[in-house]
Amino acid sequence: MLTNPTIDMLRELGLNGMATAFQELDAQSEARGLEHGEWLAILLEREATMRRQKRFEARARAAKLRHDAQIENADFRAARGLDRNLFMALAGCDWIRKHHSLLITGPAGVGKSWLACALGHKACREDFSVAYHRVPRLFATLALARGDGRYGRILKSLAKTDLLILD
Repeated sequence: MLTNPTIDMLRELGLNGMATAFQELDAQSEARGLEHGEWLAILLEREATMRRQKRFEARARAAKLRHDAQIENADFRAARGLDRNLFMALAGCDWIRKHHSLLITGPAGVGKSWLACALGHKACREDFSVAYHRVPRLFATLALARGDGRYGRILKSLAKTDLLILD
């Protein structure tokens, strides 16, 4: 099989996930018995997975979440009044799809920011655009933006965001 030219062409076309999967499959003797359609399905699945992961990573970087919080790591045992069923329903992100708002309230130090970041992280995984802003810093940025002409552009960017977290 002409593996090197094929791999080179896949990489040239920007199909790095397929190229990596092709190399791995070609190295496995049992994979040589697969039908062409099975090979293609495996290569396409790997490419799609890699692209989804890259999109997620880009959205997570752009979101600038304060905490690397994961829904799976939420502690429901602590006495902070967190309803597991409600939080898991919120993690489904249907409220974002319906363009609803969410206000997380509670005393200082109970993990409101962490919960917001966990929901933001999940929203990134679900293909939503997310932006995290500390309110004092955002207001300062907006005040400066009024003077240098970026105010409208910043507001437009905030308005386009699927999930805007204000902390």
